[in-house]
Amino acid sequence: MSLKMPLPDEEVLSKRDRIVAALRAFVPAEAVIEDEARMRPYETDALTAYRQLPLAVVLPETTAQVSQILSWCHANGVKVVPRGAGTSLSGGALPLADAVLLGLSKFNKVLDIDYENRLAVVQPGVTNLAVTREVEARGFYYAPDPSSQIACTIGGNVAENSGGVHCLKYGLTTNNVLGCEIVMMDGEILRIGGRHLDPAGLDLLGVVVGSEGLLGVVTEVTVRILPSPETARALLVGFASAESAGQCVADIIAAGIIPAGMEMMDRPAIHAAEAFVQVGYPLDVEALLIVELDGPEAECSHLLEEVEAIARRNGAVGARVSGDEAERAAFWAGRKAAFPAVGRLSPDYFCMDGTIPRRRLPQVLEQMTRLSERYGLGVANVFHAGDGNLHPLILYDANKPGELERAEAFGNDILRLCVEVGGVLTGEHGVGVEKRDLMPEMFTEVDLKQQQRLKCAFDPDLLLNPGKVFPRLHRCAELGRMHVHGGQLAFPDLPRF
Repeated sequence: MSLKMPLPDEEVLSKRDRIVAALRAFVPAEAVIEDEARMRPYETDALTAYRQLPLAVVLPETTAQVSQILSWCHANGVKVVPRGAGTSLSGGALPLADAVLLGLSKFNKVLDIDYENRLAVVQPGVTNLAVTREVEARGFYYAPDPSSQIACTIGGNVAENSGGVHCLKYGLTTNNVLGCEIVMMDGEILRIGGRHLDPAGLDLLGVVVGSEGLLGVVTEVTVRILPSPETARALLVGFASAESAGQCVADIIAAGIIPAGMEMMDRPAIHAAEAFVQVGYPLDVEALLIVELDGPEAECSHLLEEVEAIARRNGAVGARVSGDEAERAAFWAGRKAAFPAVGRLSPDYFCMDGTIPRRRLPQVLEQMTRLSERYGLGVANVFHAGDGNLHPLILYDANKPGELERAEAFGNDILRLCVEVGGVLTGEHGVGVEKRDLMPEMFTEVDLKQQQRLKCAFDPDLLLNPGKVFPRLHRCAELGRMHVHGGQLAFPDLPRF
């Protein structure tokens, strides 16, 4: 894919006038953007190496408007790309030249908070951190907390099944969502799940979470909220090598200890984060672990001693326990600022997202060092060590000929390595366009066709967010029929017994 894609040709431009006129029948005129300058903010998401102006941008603010827009686009064969806050790191919200970009930024309200049932009902444009801010005065919080939580939205979290620092103990988005309202490509509005646990029938909620905007447009989400723990304390541990830190992670889990969060940074990331936020990270170590324990005070104190003993056995060269809430927050401030901090080291970087078995951490870190030397590009490692979700940041300069291509090749080799050691291509960033062509590394053609059959059940004309996830998209007629009706999957081609 080129860095700068061309504007639509004249034939498409004339078609755009008709589409824009139709969209303005469903939303106020100012909610449809068609001029190039005002569409520029939408031409990319956080995978900024790729850029493309959309055909037009439409900004609805009600579910009814979304339904009308999708119904019209479906009837007229117009492609649609949904977009939340645009923080996707895999190109999941990358526009298409011949597609309408449907922005959900106006869906930004908290609709209901039910403390008795420990849930909140929010629109998809509500930011991740805003959910916790809304309920923290009553002693609750929303557990998934990506590093971008100040900006990323719940709708995007649902699309990518985002995780964060506390996903080791409390799960990813899929473990914290109870229900969704979703608008299908033909305009049908479905409610999947709700305020109750374990809805009957097939797990369509599990299908929707992580579907990357390929199946429908989410317009409402019901999420779990949890009581804030009685105590939360963090341990900051330095190591003389990344391999010994990785082994410490594996040993902590093997000991049956499940921290609330366990994060790791290597030397480049440590130095960048400390220079950026100045929270007192040690600068004489090769790797840094942040291990947080939460729960009753007695339990936290005991487990912190256990973790520190495991760290010492793995050659820890320093350990520091947070003395109060301010210090605990400071430990995490550096980790959560690591991505912008690394931006000071290089004009550009790719943030990768492979996931591996924890026991393979030392091996994978060693091989990444070798790959860095082979490609002549630096790499800073920041990742959710507890669940093996790696976030290598590959440093490059797009202004230097060939560096972007080398960075992409480097990243592809890291992801191949993840699959080779028994891991997967993505943990929480999604496939999008970034990993699309690597899908055959993990899935057979049979696997991919089965996944596409599910796509066809929701979107038989392949109009919703096309070009993402699948390296080759088959026509639905080639795959055999399956469809969604009334919130249930139907298989009319299957024999009856």
